Amino acid sequence: MQSLSKMFRRVGNALGLAIAVLAVIAAAPLPAQAESSQSKFATVNGVKLHYLEAGHGDAIVLLHGYAETSRMWRPLIERLAAKHRVIAPDLRGFGSSAAPADGYTKAALARDVHALLQSLKIERVKIVGHDIGLMVAYGYAAQYPAEVERIVLMDAFLPGVGDWTKVWLLRDLWHFHFYGKTPLALVSGRERIYLEHFWNDFAADPTKSVPEADRKFYAEAYAQPGHMAAGFEVFRAFEQDAADFAGFAKTPLPMPMLVLSGAKASGQTLITQARLVANNVDGVVINGAGHWLMEEAPGQVIPKLIEFLDR
Repeated sequence: MQSLSKMFRRVGNALGLAIAVLAVIAAAPLPAQAESSQSKFATVNGVKLHYLEAGHGDAIVLLHGYAETSRMWRPLIERLAAKHRVIAPDLRGFGSSAAPADGYTKAALARDVHALLQSLKIERVKIVGHDIGLMVAYGYAAQYPAEVERIVLMDAFLPGVGDWTKVWLLRDLWHFHFYGKTPLALVSGRERIYLEHFWNDFAADPTKSVPEADRKFYAEAYAQPGHMAAGFEVFRAFEQDAADFAGFAKTPLPMPMLVLSGAKASGQTLITQARLVANNVDGVVINGAGHWLMEEAPGQVIPKLIEFLDR
């Protein structure tokens, strides 16, 4: 009995030690790569903005484009958060951000982002933009060049720069002039049908474009009161954007710039434009991809982004 009692004590001690070790492990902070993004809100420039935030370290800002929201960046956020503090806002009028009637020039949207970062005490950033987001990213870097370490432009074009009216995507000119009372009435309740034009027609292969779960999410987001009208205002502002960007382009950006474009979308055109506005440009055409680079070619695009942003 005495030996049996000693055996139970040894087992009990071992079990207690194991439980203690497990408790320490459970209490330890998760590694950065396991950190999921948090959904947050801030009111800046009189507008309530929604943003995703994850990680710690130097700041990286990710700016979404039209027909999407900050949700598009989730796969990249997960990878970057291991080394960086990542901020991915919904631009004014998009996603869970408020949708006022005006303020949709890309320079103004950039000022929203700047005000958001100031509220977060972030002074220097690396910035990435896709589609409309690349225009906002350029507007940010042009207005605050001393605060931008690196910039990435991903597939679309820069209004007012070079021969911008002949960009590949502009063969579908109609949607850039599709705004106002009648278009809003036509799209109301049919947001998904309208957005499918972008997701399908701008992809190299519609079956490898934006996934179904994301399409449902985005359609619901754009169906919110005022949000489709806000999206239309982004296009209405192109004339003013062209004037703004032509002025910005007179002073080339000094920071390193990476340009990623789809071979079956903007191709070399965006790279050519970028070299008209910046001194240090690395341009890469993503073979086999259309406009939706994050969805169509993540295996090519995400490693290039990480390599550039980790520098």
